[in-house]
Amino acid sequence: MINVIGLGYIGLPTALMLASHGVEVVGTDYNKKLVETLNAGKTTFQEEGLDDLFAEAVKSGIRFTTEYQSTDTYIISVPTPYDKFSKKVDTEFVISAVKSVLEKCLPGSIIVIESTISPGTMDKYIKTTVEEAGLKVGDDVHLVHAPERIMSGHMLNELLHNNRTIGAYSNVIGEKIKELYMNFCDGEIVVTDIKTAEMTKVVENTYRAVNIAFANELAKICRHDGMDVYEIIRICNMHPRVNILQPGPGVGGHCISVDPWFLVGDYPSLAKVIDESMRTNDGMPDFVLNRIYEIMKEKGMTDVSRVGLYGLTYKENVDDIRESPTLQLLESQQRHLATGLKVYDPYIKDNVVENQLHSLDEFLDSIDMIVIMVKHDEIKENAKKLADKTVLDCHNFLQIPGAYHI
Repeated sequence: MINVIGLGYIGLPTALMLASHGVEVVGTDYNKKLVETLNAGKTTFQEEGLDDLFAEAVKSGIRFTTEYQSTDTYIISVPTPYDKFSKKVDTEFVISAVKSVLEKCLPGSIIVIESTISPGTMDKYIKTTVEEAGLKVGDDVHLVHAPERIMSGHMLNELLHNNRTIGAYSNVIGEKIKELYMNFCDGEIVVTDIKTAEMTKVVENTYRAVNIAFANELAKICRHDGMDVYEIIRICNMHPRVNILQPGPGVGGHCISVDPWFLVGDYPSLAKVIDESMRTNDGMPDFVLNRIYEIMKEKGMTDVSRVGLYGLTYKENVDDIRESPTLQLLESQQRHLATGLKVYDPYIKDNVVENQLHSLDEFLDSIDMIVIMVKHDEIKENAKKLADKTVLDCHNFLQIPGAYHI
């Protein structure tokens, strides 16, 4: 039996996928309300195909509880935020989960950490936690790092088809966990050492963050000197060895906006390009806020309550608001002692910010200027409704004549 610890955006799909492929699974989460929701037959976030997978897993016997189980295999998938001052990974939730597992696990158990961690975390914190409990790694307990590689909006497809990395102190144990994931994963699964597995996951997201930052920095340079960044990128990308990404209003989610900071925190004198790239991306919500006020001044607008931010999630067509650029922008506005921007997102039903509206028509009726923060399909399908609005399209995806851009 596999005990999956942490039933959020990564742990729940993993638990459901294992269960639906014939593995006995118990899902554990400290959040009692979340567990009650799952036991009532409802999923806790929106994702294409998740409800059907949930039904299959329940039919296969998956169970949900707040209690840790006594078994021989655990998959821990809990949050790993970063300390915003030191930039180092915060291992509090992982360590807490490991400690709880050690109280219940059988001799020789395997503890798999799926949570993203910085290189050396398993040695410095997880292995130490096991030893402090009077247990020996490689004998009483085995440790494995199997970082996830899934993206909101494509979770189930990526769980099934993405390649994976398994890091272990023992190749035998690594191969055993590889067999576990092969129950559902048809991508290539590489078994390597622990630190390499830790590093590869962080590097993957850092590579993406640095490339996004280059596009965002180009946008700032072109805005400063009156050039069309989109036309410049289009022409540059005609070169066979150039593939510049598109700029945007910021970077969100719990991967690209967080993981690269782990390297900055651990290697502050070495990770200079990464540091500057992250600061560039983190500065984009402020850049958008400044553009809003520039456009308001140009249009003679004085009432900020007539300006609306479209989109609260960190990416299009999902309900995930973790590290959302819109939330970052609103926080920046508050730091400047200003409020009033209207907000609307079709995927966010609960009130999570002030001045949040819950229908597109109501939102559009209440504003004169719309700032497209997220590329939801809904706004593209209703682009004609923006004919009488001042539009700041932060992604240049609506192709509206006269629209402003970052």
